[in-house]
Amino acid sequence: MDHEAVIKRWVTNDPVRMEALTIAAAQKLPGWCLAAGFVRNLVWDKLHDFSSSTPLNDIDLIYFDQQDMSDARDREIEGELRAASKLPWSVKNQARMHERNRDCPYTSTEDAMSFWVEVETAVGASMADDGEVIIVAPFGVKPLFDYTITLNPKRPKRVDFEARIYSKRWLKTWPRLVVNT
Repeated sequence: MDHEAVIKRWVTNDPVRMEALTIAAAQKLPGWCLAAGFVRNLVWDKLHDFSSSTPLNDIDLIYFDQQDMSDARDREIEGELRAASKLPWSVKNQARMHERNRDCPYTSTEDAMSFWVEVETAVGASMADDGEVIIVAPFGVKPLFDYTITLNPKRPKRVDFEARIYSKRWLKTWPRLVVNT
């Protein structure tokens, strides 16, 4: 099975996700994608045969711009996105996230994602100029289809991993998931 093609089809057939991708694409940000729950939740919803999508707490628009790494720039982009739609936008320039995470500087959006706490969360979707959905996934997309939540080996703090699983209520929302130890 071509898991990436399946995800692209699911995203393309989801009007809210396509609206979000279209609005985000109009920002013309370097190395952008909509990530974290944007793709992860959709896949887990489909695997659990949910009749409707789990509501997204936020839509994580990430990008990589070393020219303006200010938090103010992220807030400006969020304002523009909120003016264009009622979606719950959250914008983060990955060029500065290494500081928060106490890592070496990241080289790209995908590199930054490769440091996220869970492997399954490190999947995003972008849109090409011709409207094609593009998948960004430093660990590939297969882990999303394995019904697992996997600690990223680059993030050895298991306590942070377990806290995220608990606070986000993933095992309650998607009961077939298992923590991959």
